[in-house]
Amino acid sequence: MAKTGGKPGTKEPIERRREFSAGGVVWRRKPRSRAIQIVLVKPAGKDAWTLPKGLVGQGESLVDAATRETREETGLDVSPGERLGDISYVYSWHDTPDGPLVRIFKRVYYFLMEPRGGDLSAHDEEIDRAEWVEIGSAVERASYKGDREIISKARATLTR
Repeated sequence: MAKTGGKPGTKEPIERRREFSAGGVVWRRKPRSRAIQIVLVKPAGKDAWTLPKGLVGQGESLVDAATRETREETGLDVSPGERLGDISYVYSWHDTPDGPLVRIFKRVYYFLMEPRGGDLSAHDEEIDRAEWVEIGSAVERASYKGDREIISKARATLTR
């Protein structure tokens, strides 16, 4: 973890960290209409809809982490497919109220995932809700630009 100076004129250090996460775009064709649906999740305590994702564990591959995190956050057993791409972003926070500022440089890798069983109500406690959403509506409902870009890539891949 590298530390650099804080705000100009202060000695408050800013800790830097790199985080790697992986997740999935779980998709299905709706019976009868054949419309493509994907799963969006609403994290507990947040007013946001996003794709399921989580930190890659030490020694864990990206695809294994994506499969595990997607299963935990959606309640579905999934089979991974092709890698869709990744998004990167930076955010800052304090580990403790009086602690130094921590700047996180995060990269999230996404894979297409197909459901093989399970139940959306079986998601873990980190998630308030998980829902199937028509893929076009999901682009609009997703709260973050990076998620909207990944959903658009999934739609292009699934409709080619």
